[in-house]
Amino acid sequence: MSLAHGRPYRAIPGPSVVPDRVLAAMHQASPNIYDGPLHDMVSALWPDLKRLACTDQHVALYIGNGHAAWEAANANVFSRGDRALVLATGRFGEGWGESMRGLGIDTEVLNFGRQASIDLNRVEAALRADPRHALKAVALTHVDTATSAKNDIAALRGLMDMVGHPALLMVDCIASMGCDVFRMDDWGVDVTVGASQKGLMLPPGLGVVWFSERARQAGRGGDLVSPWWNWEPRAFGTEFWQHFCGTAPTHHLFGLRVSLDMILHEEGLENVWRRHAALARAVWAAAETWGAGGAMALNIGDPAARGHAVTTLRLDSPDATRLRTWCEAEAGLTLGIGLGMAEPGSDAADGFFRLAHMGHVNAHMVLGALTTIEAGMGALDIAHAPGGATAAARVLAQATLAAAATPAERLAAAPVAMPAG
Repeated sequence: MSLAHGRPYRAIPGPSVVPDRVLAAMHQASPNIYDGPLHDMVSALWPDLKRLACTDQHVALYIGNGHAAWEAANANVFSRGDRALVLATGRFGEGWGESMRGLGIDTEVLNFGRQASIDLNRVEAALRADPRHALKAVALTHVDTATSAKNDIAALRGLMDMVGHPALLMVDCIASMGCDVFRMDDWGVDVTVGASQKGLMLPPGLGVVWFSERARQAGRGGDLVSPWWNWEPRAFGTEFWQHFCGTAPTHHLFGLRVSLDMILHEEGLENVWRRHAALARAVWAAAETWGAGGAMALNIGDPAARGHAVTTLRLDSPDATRLRTWCEAEAGLTLGIGLGMAEPGSDAADGFFRLAHMGHVNAHMVLGALTTIEAGMGALDIAHAPGGATAAARVLAQATLAAAATPAERLAAAPVAMPAG
């Protein structure tokens, strides 16, 4: 007997859960692409996409996945032989570096391993080792989807300014956009890369590149950009087709309109960020509780360095794979594989899994996933301390109480700083 029959829950870090409203918006006949309502709808997407990234700069949309968005950014910024510094905190940082190398960009990858965010001291040393400013750009993931490591983008920009290095700052926000706080303009980011299948709550198929005027000017005259990748007509085209270099991805656009409405105009972006933060803290509380009686551990030790969209977890091998298999076959819950955490096919690869909490996810979904994981560890006799799901529930209860408190109540509950001595 299996208890998996019913609506499955794919708690993987992309494609994320697509809201029924988004699916319904996409489920319609093909529109007229030459004029009319589609044009009016799309013209309103651009300012909302900028609002999502907290920028007044430029945005271009591509038919493709996150790897396509990488290539779009690379092709518009660099020429063959240009130098780039990539700060890698997981498989996707490394992957962006590989994308650059494949285009003939001279790419140095500064690797910080798979259990920590970037070390600003090492970055400073790398920047100071480039006194002639040959590096055209510094690139990194905001949140690496594989490790769940989150990098402090504002601190990195502060370091670059302090050192006086003029490199462009390029940030992959594929995992974090619409989940973690990200302020492109305030943080001095020149190029931001996103995709549709995570916090934007859409199927895979759209890549987004936000870019500053500085990045636009720096990339002009480059020898990598082709008519397809060129962000100029996509961002500034005067004819509808130019925004997509051909036929528009009509049904993805219908879905995008609804997802942006949900994020920006209904829940509100800052509330979306708060929801993701609370759900992430609940997952962390459960994992820490379980780990007191077994091998369960959060991959990233520092809470400030963990993304709010996905959590990477460790168990003794092969228990992570055993647990994933049980959850899907017996309870209808699909967990993410430990992508890039160990050599594929190795014994160590069976010691990692990921739980996504990105996009269209609420308290009962996360609590249900955590309770299922706890049931699976019990069924499989995986050592753990009980009460993880209860600890998570306590975190979420506290989050709702804090959100409901008046300003005066929040002030009264705040810790009081005691004078020295």
